[in-house]
Amino acid sequence: MSLNLKPNIENPDLFYEMLTDAQREMSDEEANDMNARLVLILANQIGNLEDLKDAIELAK
Repeated sequence: MSLNLKPNIENPDLFYEMLTDAQREMSDEEANDMNARLVLILANQIGNLEDLKDAIELAK
């Protein structure tokens, strides 16, 4: 597995704030749709199918 499981977000509090601010005025359905799109964008950034498979298993 080549996933980095150590903290690696430059400013995790700011990221959380950005994410929650982006969804503040959204319905639950809209926020879930945004999260799904974000997952697909980030999965594309990772690209490697084995890493994505490992990430799915870890997230369960």
